[in-house]
Amino acid sequence: MQYVPLGRTGLNVSRLGFGGIPLQRIDRPAARELLKAAHEAGVNYIDTARGYTVSEEWIGRSLQELGLRDAFVLATKCRAVTADEMRAELAASLKALRTDHIELYQFHNPSLRDLEGILAPGGALEALREAQAQGVVGHIGVTAHLAAVFERALAVEAFETIMFPYNIVEQQGADLIARCAAAGKAFIDMKPLAGGAIEDGRLALRYVLANPAVTVSIPGMAAAQELAQNLEAAADPSPLSAQEQKACQAVRDALGTQFCRRCNYCAPCTVGIQIPSAFLFDGYISRYGLEKWARERYATLPVKASACIGCGACETRCPYQLPIRQMLKQVAAHFGE
Repeated sequence: MQYVPLGRTGLNVSRLGFGGIPLQRIDRPAARELLKAAHEAGVNYIDTARGYTVSEEWIGRSLQELGLRDAFVLATKCRAVTADEMRAELAASLKALRTDHIELYQFHNPSLRDLEGILAPGGALEALREAQAQGVVGHIGVTAHLAAVFERALAVEAFETIMFPYNIVEQQGADLIARCAAAGKAFIDMKPLAGGAIEDGRLALRYVLANPAVTVSIPGMAAAQELAQNLEAAADPSPLSAQEQKACQAVRDALGTQFCRRCNYCAPCTVGIQIPSAFLFDGYISRYGLEKWARERYATLPVKASACIGCGACETRCPYQLPIRQMLKQVAAHFGE
């Protein structure tokens, strides 16, 4: 296992991290055994979130039972915007994770508007800084799905880490990732397998980890075979071969007509559909099998996919020429609205 500094935090982490979102698909004993195996293989970074239902709780209880709390860098996140919301969410994370400190606490995918609230007086950052001064939180980071939020986060000194999607087909953050490294901030790669759209997991991780600006990648894992495949990919530090480069292009060619990169160039929708979010939540059903979790989040969208009037304005702006209207029909069919 290769270990690298987590930006300027003073922490060293395995370049392969443990993505805790799919733990919702298995039971707690299975989660415990998977975390034990990850530790034995040298993985020392765990990613979870308040929003991942049982993930924090099962991770916390498993590490307590295994006596492995101090063997891992724990990273979690929440959607708090105000200081009071953050205090409540942090307390809930500490209780669920069965710990008195969390190495990295992140703001979970805020909008630009939410981010300004977080940074304002009385905002959630204020509460995290208090917790940091008390030794309850070690470091502060942010996660994003939109390049505009990533770019704004780069200018925030308090953010020591930034998480963003990056993989064979999602390149909208490539330049920002390089800037992140140049600024001394750690870059945490989410969705290295494009939410499960890339079937060759070994190739996907090889591609991501070949980029030296990527600090740690956090593929979601819920089975021993997934862990083994990820470990195999992370163990090979050699540059991508010509054959692997060709395979990467084949993946791009295959997904280019059906995969949303969440660049948001399609916005604004004529009727107000949040198109990338609709596709994101649909992917949690079709690729992750997290139907209940996806339906709860889809229900929060003020305008559903079925509201599409078929004007096609979004398709004229999509740099990947996606058949967005047809894709929205599929989302509406999956969710029933």
